[in-house]
Amino acid sequence: MKILAVNCGSSSLKFQMYEMPEEKVLISGVFERIGIDNSFYSYKLNGEKIKKQAYLKDHKEAVKILLDELISNKIVESLSEIKGIGHRVVQGADKFDKSVLITDDVIKTIDELSALAPLHNPAAIVGINAFMKAVKDAKHVAVFDTAFHQTMAKEAYIYALPYYLYKDYGIRKYGAHGTSHKYITKVMHDYYKENKKLIICHLGSGGSITAVKDGRVVDTSMGFTPNAGIVMGTRCGDIDASIIPYIMDKLNMNTNDIDKLINKESGLKGITGGITDSRDIETGIEANDEMCDLAQKIFVRSVVNYIAKYYVLLSGADAICFTAGIGENSSLTREQIMDNLKVLGVSLDKEANKARGTFTKISSNSSKIDCFLVPTDEEVMIALDTYNLVK
Repeated sequence: MKILAVNCGSSSLKFQMYEMPEEKVLISGVFERIGIDNSFYSYKLNGEKIKKQAYLKDHKEAVKILLDELISNKIVESLSEIKGIGHRVVQGADKFDKSVLITDDVIKTIDELSALAPLHNPAAIVGINAFMKAVKDAKHVAVFDTAFHQTMAKEAYIYALPYYLYKDYGIRKYGAHGTSHKYITKVMHDYYKENKKLIICHLGSGGSITAVKDGRVVDTSMGFTPNAGIVMGTRCGDIDASIIPYIMDKLNMNTNDIDKLINKESGLKGITGGITDSRDIETGIEANDEMCDLAQKIFVRSVVNYIAKYYVLLSGADAICFTAGIGENSSLTREQIMDNLKVLGVSLDKEANKARGTFTKISSNSSKIDCFLVPTDEEVMIALDTYNLVK
């Protein structure tokens, strides 16, 4: 069965076509700079990457080109072969605890939740509408980043604010990266052949730590928005909330200004004065750049703090998993985090830790907690959920 997994951003569209249930990738790619000058798209087919310039006026145009490429590259002979299309949706709040078939009511709810994810939910709706019009025979599925986190107990997601703010306005912890955390949980269940107590570190430009027990989320570091939790590429993570009005007063900022500051100008970028990429941070460290070194130490500390917190919450952990861009590729970051966890009995296998992007146990045989590099695959999780609903 042919299943298409798509992820629409405000100016992008990522896609991956699978043959299911084999999970065989037939074609994958991305449309970039949609609605912006110099737009283009690229795709990978049979190991070859192909890039093409194209005027992408909107997502509807990108969808048309994508479907034409599927036919011209003989991925499908007709669009009727596509039995399901899974759409990544960032914010489902507490309205959805699993992936669902898309109906008019589902689209309406996604739209109502746009205030919680203004850059993501509206783009998802545009993509959903474009694909539903173009591929009418397929079943369309919404896969929510927040769904996996809906198993948290109330004491984990309620903030110590006046309770009416939760009841009347839905202000609570929702988390993010749920599709990734769900995938890692599945991989580890397949590895151990049973559910274990996991601390999953999704470390990338955006990052989150999640505590999982019995296959269910106990707590996660991101909150009402993806700004909460650990230090990230451009997000500040956890800070004293009273800093916000203080900065606004001192710098004469409005809410849009402060939102931009904490989400787009902070984190690694804010500390270093412009560097957001972990690879560039490491290059700076090698060149004895003091601010890169400081940024790395602050980042590592923020991750270690959450791992330690969740170790206590879970009454111990069986495994710590590192995933996403930094987690999968930065041996330095993994080593520094694990060195800071020696008090918990964590011990690194330095040779194994040289691995990049492949499933690897990186803890030594003497380590009291297993530590793994686990590549994430959010697209295959979208495809799996879609396949299970379609079949």
